Amino acid sequence: MFELAIFWEWAQFAVRWLHVVTAIAWIGSSFYFIALDLGLIARPGMPEGVSGEEWQVHGGGFYHLQKYMVAPSNMPEHLVWFKWESYMTWVSGFLMLVLVYYGGADLFLVNRSVLDVSAPVAILISLASLSIGWLFYHYLCKSPLGKHTVGLMLLLYVLLILMAWGYTHVFTGRAAFLHMGAFTATIMTANVFFVIIPNQKIVVADLKAGKIPDPKLGKEAKQRSTHNNYLTLPVIFFMLSNHYPLAFATTFNWVIAALVFLMGVTIRHYFNTMHARKGQPNWTWLLTAIIFILMMWLSTSPKLFTAEDPNMAVAPAFEKFAQDPHFASAKEIVSSRCSMCHAAEPVWEGIHRPPLNVRFETDAEIASRAGQIYLQAARSHAMPPGNVTSMTDDEREKLVAWYRSSTSGKKAE
Repeated sequence: MFELAIFWEWAQFAVRWLHVVTAIAWIGSSFYFIALDLGLIARPGMPEGVSGEEWQVHGGGFYHLQKYMVAPSNMPEHLVWFKWESYMTWVSGFLMLVLVYYGGADLFLVNRSVLDVSAPVAILISLASLSIGWLFYHYLCKSPLGKHTVGLMLLLYVLLILMAWGYTHVFTGRAAFLHMGAFTATIMTANVFFVIIPNQKIVVADLKAGKIPDPKLGKEAKQRSTHNNYLTLPVIFFMLSNHYPLAFATTFNWVIAALVFLMGVTIRHYFNTMHARKGQPNWTWLLTAIIFILMMWLSTSPKLFTAEDPNMAVAPAFEKFAQDPHFASAKEIVSSRCSMCHAAEPVWEGIHRPPLNVRFETDAEIASRAGQIYLQAARSHAMPPGNVTSMTDDEREKLVAWYRSSTSGKKAE
């Protein structure tokens, strides 16, 4: 119960659960307010300062909502702030980054065939990219270019393409896509924390002091909110992508990442146009489908997966697993029960590519996945799926013995 591997796995599960829950809350409220804002209608007889209103029905009740373009003349006693959903989504996501990619940097973050760096250096690159990338975006919005909506969006897209290219030339494909999601989410949450909420607080303070709020504060917050609206769907794609190697582990993965942002724009444009009652731009779905098909085609490049050199040395962090006396037995079990699927060219019927791009054909590949083998095939029966290769309890115990001996120097009882 107190083994670090088991505790670490449950910690990841708990944080992932929190991340999904808070993301649902944030995305849900964000999409709702975008739809509400676009659907507002200006009617005669509205109070001074109100730019539009809408009637809605839900849960057996009716809601009458009005939007003040700047702020009401008198501040209401109770004001609800929508910010904690965003903050907790980023915090929980960063914890996931720490637990999975920083804690398992030698396996999930570093790809020495791409960039031969140590785990600490890779982590520093990760942290620097998130912070420096946000600062570049922020001051780009603050510059004179920030006044040109379309031009700014195009420059932002170029920045995202450059980040995608850079990440795929530094980290593993899986980590590169995860970092694209983290980088984009950092921009979104930082927009809320550093721009949207502070601007709204200034407006509230001005109202309480009897001053007229500066309209540019609302315009700036609206611009950042619009960016967040178009970036939401790509973030979700990148967060789900680690389950699909055809997206992250292919030759043109950075191009695929760039196309994901275009799909985010086309899909949101459709819904934004619908909510604004400006028609049904059904052409966006055709364009989205074409982009998706293009992504599928790019994933079939002849250099689909970068196979590991059979003679490649075991990384220092995993040498203890390859040098353990139990390794020969564990390797035989994994080779006989797992490698028919987890191989560069799987032989199991219906499996055309190694699941999650995980292969067990070399000592380095097996040793580097010791923790996952232990959790999924030794301590649980998750692998092989449905025990299709008839792994025995005795074989699972031998895998337990290998892992425990490697990590503690003690043999399993």
